[in-house]
Amino acid sequence: MTRVLLIEDDPAVRRGVTLGLRRRGHETEAVGTGEDGLEALGPFAPEIVLLDLMLPGMSGLEVCRRIRETSQVPLVILSARGDDIDVVVGLEAGADDYVVKPASGELIEARMRAVLRRVAPAQPATPAREQRLTYGDLDIDRVGLRVRKDGRELVLAPSELKLLLFLSASPEQTFSRQQLLEQVWEHSYYGDARLVDACVMRLRSKIEDDPPSPRYVQTVRGFGYRFGPL
Repeated sequence: MTRVLLIEDDPAVRRGVTLGLRRRGHETEAVGTGEDGLEALGPFAPEIVLLDLMLPGMSGLEVCRRIRETSQVPLVILSARGDDIDVVVGLEAGADDYVVKPASGELIEARMRAVLRRVAPAQPATPAREQRLTYGDLDIDRVGLRVRKDGRELVLAPSELKLLLFLSASPEQTFSRQQLLEQVWEHSYYGDARLVDACVMRLRSKIEDDPPSPRYVQTVRGFGYRFGPL
């Protein structure tokens, strides 16, 4: 059972999504405004947040930004606005995934599970000496899921952390956006490359000294992204 906070102003959508989540065994708190959503974060302590963008009063984007100021709880945007600019702005605000409504309960469940797997502790599959590695001023604990820069622990959203873990596991190997969608977001279809690009931008802002000239997560023009060479 997962504790899900749903922030959705449309009563019909709120009821439908809540019913679907509860039928699947999830403990669900549903609210109609961003202000109520932020207020519920502490007492309810959700394991994942489902957030509509078009809210009365405080916008969904502002709610997303405020959540990311204090929490790295997994966050999925549910929105009827599917234009590229809306998706990109939502992802850049800190969301881990973006689902365009109307969406089936099965799709919402699948996206939730994929995001939640990104924060699940990993089982050691590599020798102990490779479970914690240092690259320049970055220290990556692959089992404890912690990243430090110059000794200071970084707070990374689930997608940012998994992207960094995946790329750093194969330094200097280039991965296409589609490969990263399949491995990090677990999307098996084409069309969401903007997820990758937005996440790379956010990750660079946290781990790079000079994001426009990245040392760690580098762009291979015409192909995709790689970690290093260092």
